[in-house]
Amino acid sequence: MHWKTHSTFALVLALWGNAVHAKKPEIVIDPGGVTPQSLQVITQAVNVIATQAEDQDGGEADRLRRRARDATQTALTTQGYFASEVTLEPDTDALGETWNISIKAGKRSTIAGVDLTFAGRITGDDYAERIAALRRAWLLPEGRPFINADWNKAKSELLNSVSSKDFLLARMTSSEAAVNPDAGEVRLRVDINSGPAVKMGELETTGLNRVPDSLIGRYIRYRPGAAYDQDKLDTWQQDLQGTSFFRGAFVSLQRPGGPDMSPQAGEAPDERGNARDAQQAAAGPAKDGLSVGGQDPTSPRGDARVAGGRDGRAAEAVDPNGEITLPVRVRVVEAPPKRLSASIGVDDSAGVRLETQYRQNVVLGQPVTLETGIGLDRLRQRAYADIGLPPDQKGNKDSVGVLADRSDIEGLKVTRFALGATRLRERAAGDGSRVEYENRWGLLAAHDRIEIDGEKPYNLPTLTATAEWLRRDVNSKYDPREGNLISLGTGVGVTLDNGEPFTRLRARAQKWWPIGERDVLTTRAEVGKVWSAARVSVPDDFGFRTGGARSIRGYRYQSIGTKRGDATVGAPALAVASVEYDHYFDERFGVGVFVDAGDAAESFGDMKMAIGYGVGGRVRTPAGPLFLDVAWGQRERDLRLHFSLGLAF
Repeated sequence: MHWKTHSTFALVLALWGNAVHAKKPEIVIDPGGVTPQSLQVITQAVNVIATQAEDQDGGEADRLRRRARDATQTALTTQGYFASEVTLEPDTDALGETWNISIKAGKRSTIAGVDLTFAGRITGDDYAERIAALRRAWLLPEGRPFINADWNKAKSELLNSVSSKDFLLARMTSSEAAVNPDAGEVRLRVDINSGPAVKMGELETTGLNRVPDSLIGRYIRYRPGAAYDQDKLDTWQQDLQGTSFFRGAFVSLQRPGGPDMSPQAGEAPDERGNARDAQQAAAGPAKDGLSVGGQDPTSPRGDARVAGGRDGRAAEAVDPNGEITLPVRVRVVEAPPKRLSASIGVDDSAGVRLETQYRQNVVLGQPVTLETGIGLDRLRQRAYADIGLPPDQKGNKDSVGVLADRSDIEGLKVTRFALGATRLRERAAGDGSRVEYENRWGLLAAHDRIEIDGEKPYNLPTLTATAEWLRRDVNSKYDPREGNLISLGTGVGVTLDNGEPFTRLRARAQKWWPIGERDVLTTRAEVGKVWSAARVSVPDDFGFRTGGARSIRGYRYQSIGTKRGDATVGAPALAVASVEYDHYFDERFGVGVFVDAGDAAESFGDMKMAIGYGVGGRVRTPAGPLFLDVAWGQRERDLRLHFSLGLAF
């Protein structure tokens, strides 16, 4: 189908295809002044018909042309053009058959009046402001063009706004779009019956086996008789699903002996039949002010008899104040109580890495999680055990644990035994934003045995407190192509043998720019500083070392830092930056070029930048991008191979 100018402007969109017996016709549309958005709807509708021309014999041609014309007419009415005229003339050119569609749009109908009427308990004086707010929030005010999709959305939003709070049993009794095509006017009417005001009754829980009832009460807190609010039910359901104790959790209202009466999280009330009258209004031009509409069978999820007031049992439950109390039902499916997993990996610096993890959901009848594991590779060996508490109502995830860890990297051997506690909070920015935040706080008491090649070993007992804030705004968490990450961290500590304090600040950032259809430009930077007295030794994880696949490529893992004895130890200052361009041949395989630079030294003034640059292969995997890089380390004049899986941080 091609777009061409005719009168003010015209559109011709070419549809090409190879067929065994016939080709798709070339479609030429003279839009006749319709809006670009309306024209897009028309071309999509005609395209559906045109694709059926392939493999059809000549006897079907006339039928398909009639269908294409009718599809154009119907698409126009959905956009408010009720007085339009459409003609379709077949023709041929050097490439085959053409369909020449000419449109005389006529006057586009706009909203001339809106009548929203309410019945039921919502008409009480105590809900007067609620009704006023519903009228103000109506999505199709006077003067707006009538568009079928907007009409359906407006009705759905209105019913959802009523039924999501206080009035679970609300229903749309009727709706009408009265069209006057000659005047270019549409008058809308929607009737909503709220039914009784719904109160939340007693809590009923099913599906618990090993998990104690106290976990449900941790999240679902209300007084029986409180007003129904779907947002609360959704929040409770999300909180339960956010724990590791359940594979599924569902929170809803249920009439005793009947089905659930509230929609699941993220769902609007059932809209069956809600769009029917709008579709009828769009089906063809109404003549002489024809009124199109009628009874709307929309009903809330569950038994429609309750919503319609035709269930005698439901009617008996409504008190003289026009209120009904429905139980809150919680249905859960518990997660497996125990899980054992093992993994094997390989790294250019540490070689083969083996890890095993055991997880148990309920411990000694308490709703806590036990997680313990062992990790082994050439550079590091560790064992840990953590007890995790269920998230609180603010989303905080608390845990306490013990750790035994030994590392041997660049002549520095550290053996650590530690006891710690952490709090993690993850939250989304809301309002449909993709921005996510993570806050992490930690408190750690550790005893380190430090062995530096060429020096006498010593013990370092410390107590540290850390805090980190992370902001993530990316199109994909595991394989980003556009967006950014920002992380800020701080820490304070004290040596327990002589009471010497130390402090650390650290900032990291990474940004992705999409280039063309598949390519990506990535930049990252990191800066950090430790403050302490000159004679004070700080823990290895407080100082800074760099070098390797995830920092400065072309250098050995953590080989850049302060030289002490025959080893490389953590430095007080760090600065690293990187620029990388990745070109992908298809959705999976690509190549990249990069330049990394940075140093870890006694101070920023003492830094002499170590530069690494090179080229590498890229493979997208479900676990994140796989990097295979060959890099030249300019400082050491050495060529090194690096490979890693996943994001830098």
